[in-house]
Amino acid sequence: MIDLAQVAGAPQWMPSEDDIAAARITDFTRFVQQRYGVQADDYAALWQWSVEDIEGFWWMVWEYFELGEAPVEVLASTEMPGARWFPGARLNYVDQVARRARTDRPAIIAMSEDTPRRDLSWKEMLSRTAVLARSLRELGVGPGDRVAGYLPNIPEAVIAFLATASIGAIWSACGQDYTASAALDRLGQLEPTVLIAADGYRYGGKAHDKIDEIAALRAGLPTLRATVLVSRLGRTLPDVLDWNDATEDLFATEPPALTSEPVDFEHPLWVLYSSGTTGKPKGIVHGHGGVVVEHLKALALQSDIGRDDTFFWYTSPSWMMWNFQVSGLLTGATIVCYDGSPSYPASDALWALAARTGTTVLGTSPGYVLSCEKAGSHPAIAHDLTALRQIGITGSAFPASSSIWLRDNVGDIPVSSISGGTDVVSAFMGGVRTLPVRPGELSAPYLGVALEAWDSSGEPVENAVGELVITKPMPSMPVSFWNDPDGTRYRDAYFDMYPGVWRHGDWLTRTPHGGITIHGRSDSTLNRNGIRMGSADIYQTVESLPEIAESLVLGIEQPDAGYWMPLFVVLTPGQTLTAELRQRIAAAIRTDLSPRHVPDEIIEAPGIPHTRTGKKLEVPLKRLFQGADPARVVDPTAIDDPSLLAWYLDQRPQSASRIAARTD
Repeated sequence: MIDLAQVAGAPQWMPSEDDIAAARITDFTRFVQQRYGVQADDYAALWQWSVEDIEGFWWMVWEYFELGEAPVEVLASTEMPGARWFPGARLNYVDQVARRARTDRPAIIAMSEDTPRRDLSWKEMLSRTAVLARSLRELGVGPGDRVAGYLPNIPEAVIAFLATASIGAIWSACGQDYTASAALDRLGQLEPTVLIAADGYRYGGKAHDKIDEIAALRAGLPTLRATVLVSRLGRTLPDVLDWNDATEDLFATEPPALTSEPVDFEHPLWVLYSSGTTGKPKGIVHGHGGVVVEHLKALALQSDIGRDDTFFWYTSPSWMMWNFQVSGLLTGATIVCYDGSPSYPASDALWALAARTGTTVLGTSPGYVLSCEKAGSHPAIAHDLTALRQIGITGSAFPASSSIWLRDNVGDIPVSSISGGTDVVSAFMGGVRTLPVRPGELSAPYLGVALEAWDSSGEPVENAVGELVITKPMPSMPVSFWNDPDGTRYRDAYFDMYPGVWRHGDWLTRTPHGGITIHGRSDSTLNRNGIRMGSADIYQTVESLPEIAESLVLGIEQPDAGYWMPLFVVLTPGQTLTAELRQRIAAAIRTDLSPRHVPDEIIEAPGIPHTRTGKKLEVPLKRLFQGADPARVVDPTAIDDPSLLAWYLDQRPQSASRIAARTD
């Protein structure tokens, strides 16, 4: 096992002089120095300028990426919520993709579990986009109308989104791991005019037929004018438009030119959704302009992704990282769409895919990396990963031990752990090509993100745990929530604790060398005897033990002022939760973290339930154990494995008796 005490705070990767010289952010720094007279000798100084002169920074982003005529005004109102960016500017997301078109490499590499690799050229992608846009117009779809997707991560999803956006309509999608009921909870809010769906998907060596789910969706969406069906499994439906007929011009030697509808900067581009675990999912609306400038900054400047890159993030259209990866096209990069499991036919399948596609920037989750650790994978030995130059991580806090495992088993390349969310469809913080990578830390706040850690009284804290807040607006903050005409739900979601300041709901620490440590959700903080700790800290320690596949800790306040803190553990195959293992788990927490946060009980569980974007279901389970009505605090359709809920509900009477016995 890695001795984390020996590596705490020490870089696991350092940029070379060549890395710094070639980085896109270095070029941007020279640009703002020459054009704006900014004196920034390092990233910290550049970030400081970007949040002190937020209008000047975003003006320079606009100019640097040549987004059109220079804006007369950048920020008409700085109020949050309600900031107004680039008033009068008109653009279209798709135009910014089309201007990066090229002939020397594909736009999309399509991979699946059981079909050959398929490369789509930029010409084919944009031609199919143009023909589908024409088909949508013929169906009466116009600016502001909604087009819904029920699709796996395939090129057709990208083309459908681009066609929708090009005519000023609004895109929204769910992956096909959602049931029809769960998809309707989301897409049904929008009253879409067209549904674009695949007949099924492949995962874990099995074909998953979705024809019945599509029929249920169509029945539940009375506003539909048409359904376009993408064939993946060879199934058919009556009264639908075939994808190929909708995207191929069968009568012209040259397809129609791609024309787009210029729209206002804040014109809705897509609607994403909150997790929906505790109620109807909130529809989060983002605008064309905010996404364009934010994603160019996050991908090109922060992640250093450009025309020479193949960008592959394992994701689904249900998750904001799908939108983030599609925006790789804004930089001229090739993106990889994969329909399948990252662990089939072997635990290291994702690394095999990266090798076969020549991926240069690969994104995955802490959970997947941990599963590879537990399986004893050695990706750099088993696969040719010489093209890989960066690994991205998001979804939950990333343990230091897993970061070091990547260095030792994948390569001496930067690991860019990022943290943000669906709310801004981007990251607040993460890696920077010119900064060192320290295990267990995110390297720095992103440019233009006025990030601070605040205590409960609203005072900034350094090198101490505080609430993640954003004190100045970002262009990709939501334009609105869907069906929230007076903005009440929007304000309640982010501005309830600190009026006028965005509170994201995470605990973090700003470290002395400028990095950031994430401790987990602030609404699931463990608070024993006034000593607070994030659940992520517990997970990093417990899940470093080879016998533990995954864990879940809850801090449950009792009506009699008592406090019960159980730790649920899922064991790796062949392991048993013996008294000796329980002692080692407790000793690891006591030694690495705090004696006060040793759990009251360690309970073996059949699994850990997550949201469909991979976050552990901490808050709803905590409320269930406090006696709340399950129907009011958790929606089973929003959970990756709803069957696990029954097991946790069965633990409630047992937990009550155990608490009583302990108290007596």
